[in-house]
Amino acid sequence: MSNLTIRPINTGFVTMIPKQYLYHHSAAAFYPDASDREEEYPVYTYLVEGGEKLLLVDTGMADTERADRYHHHGSRQPEGMAIAEQLAQIGYKPEDIDIVVFTHLHWDHCFYMEKFTNAEFYVNKKEYEFAMDPIPLYYKSYEAPELGIVRPFEGIEMKLVEGETEIMPGVRVFETPGHSVGHQSVEIDTAEGSYICCGDAIFIMDNVKPIEKLHYDITPPNRFSDIVATWKSIRIIKERAESWIRFLPVTTGRSWIA
Repeated sequence: MSNLTIRPINTGFVTMIPKQYLYHHSAAAFYPDASDREEEYPVYTYLVEGGEKLLLVDTGMADTERADRYHHHGSRQPEGMAIAEQLAQIGYKPEDIDIVVFTHLHWDHCFYMEKFTNAEFYVNKKEYEFAMDPIPLYYKSYEAPELGIVRPFEGIEMKLVEGETEIMPGVRVFETPGHSVGHQSVEIDTAEGSYICCGDAIFIMDNVKPIEKLHYDITPPNRFSDIVATWKSIRIIKERAESWIRFLPVTTGRSWIA
C-alpha cells in the first residue's frame, strides 16, 4: 500500500470561452449549458507527499502582468497564489521540492522554475525539443525568445524521458500527446488507488464523456496540436484510470463531477 498523498494547489486563473476552448466545434451543440462568454478557470499543480522525495507536478502559471500581456487576456494570479507563496502557506519552500515533473512546458505549467534550486526537473523528450524550437504558432505558448522575453526553462537542466517511466516509487509518467507535441500524464499510487494528473490532456470531465449520437466515445476539446493524438490519449487515460474520480485535470472547471 502506498503512503503517497496528493495535494492540489491552485496557482491562478486563466480566462477562456468554454464553448470555443473546452469543446470541439463538432461537439459543442451537445453541451447547451457550455458558456460562450469569457470565464475564469483555475490552474492547478499537484504536490505529492509521503514518499521518499517531495514531488511536484507542474509549477503553475505566470504572474498577472505576463499572463495578461502575452497569453490569455484577463488571466490573473492574485496575491499569494504564486507557487512559492502557496507552498509557504503549507510549510514548504521551493528549495524543499526534490522533483518536479512537467506534464508539458506551456507557460501556465512551468513558471517560477528558477526558485526550485534543489529539484530535478523531468519532461518528455519530444516536448522539450519542440519547446526549444517551436513553430511561430506556438511562440507564445512556450515564450520563445522571438517575443523578447526569457522562457521559464531557459538554461535549466532537464531530465528527458520517453514512454512510460518510473520517476520514483509510486509515481510514473506515460505519454499522452495531442494537446502538445510531447504531453505526458503522471500516475500516482495512493492508499485509495492510483490517480492520474492529466495536465491538459483532459481539461474538464466532460471531455471523457461519450456522445452516442455522433458515435464519439469521448468529447474532444478544441485546443490541440494534433486532434488524432488528443483523441487517442483521452482513450488511454480512460482505460487506465480505475474510475472517473481518478482523473485530476489541471482545471476543475464547471464540469468536474467529484
